[in-house]
Amino acid sequence: MKSLSIKLVLASLFTAFCVQAASVYQSSEDFISQAFAGPMPKAKVYWLEDSDKQAIEEILAHKFNKMRLRYWLHEGETVWILEEIGKESPITVGIHVKEKAIVQTKVLVYRESRGDEVRHEFFTDQFKQARLTEEHQLDRNIDGITGATLSVRALTKLSRIALYLDDKVNKP
Repeated sequence: MKSLSIKLVLASLFTAFCVQAASVYQSSEDFISQAFAGPMPKAKVYWLEDSDKQAIEEILAHKFNKMRLRYWLHEGETVWILEEIGKESPITVGIHVKEKAIVQTKVLVYRESRGDEVRHEFFTDQFKQARLTEEHQLDRNIDGITGATLSVRALTKLSRIALYLDDKVNKP
């Protein structure tokens, strides 16, 4: 009986160390309302064409399995809530785009054990006014953060995707 109790305690401690709780910094709804400075517009759905999936996969450098993405549109401005794996877990990011430039990039949910410095404004402010080049690159360099390289790459990729998609949904 004593042996079983010890095993249960050890198992629960192991589980506690293995489970990484997500850090929620802002809800998607709050980010969207804040971006549009008012009530949240109704979500729209963008159905990805084969060329879109190919472009997104080139940006991500891995397979992209979604067929559609939700976004919010109001007076030509878009908000995208996107996810990408940092090192091991998804990072949920809100990206607000206006006139083909990023207005705000914000980490909404961070699930990694390290590298959460990417959530701070000193980092995300680098994306403000960034635009997409014809080669689907940002028009500026984003400074990295020691120990957060994969998280930096994830946010950079998501910003590129948001700008790409904004261009698609705002075509005349």
